[in-house]
Amino acid sequence: MVKPYKFLTLRGEFKMYKIMNSNTGSTIVALLTGALIGAGVGLLYAPDKGEETRKKIKKKARKAQEDMEKQLNQTKADMSAKLSEARAKFDTNLESALSSMSYKTEDLIDALESKLEDLKAQNAKLQK
Repeated sequence: MVKPYKFLTLRGEFKMYKIMNSNTGSTIVALLTGALIGAGVGLLYAPDKGEETRKKIKKKARKAQEDMEKQLNQTKADMSAKLSEARAKFDTNLESALSSMSYKTEDLIDALESKLEDLKAQNAKLQK
């Protein structure tokens, strides 16, 4: 079973399962890291009062959260589309393989029946 990653958001906790490829995960980590570094640098160089700075940070944090949710939804949609495509391709290949196996099985049965008839004929000759 895949263990979920847990994230805390302003609206509570949500879990994200590892269904993404490593590039997507790296992109999300880079986005979060950039947001945190940007917030820290913003605090160091803030020309505004503390209350104004907190408002700006809160606004940027919400924006980062929205961007993350948008990226997550896009990734889910992409993965769902890829899964549907792979499932359709698998079904097509499976149907083709089963059809081919059916024909080969019929050919094998015909060959075995022919060989059985030959053996019965040889057996009849040997019995005389």
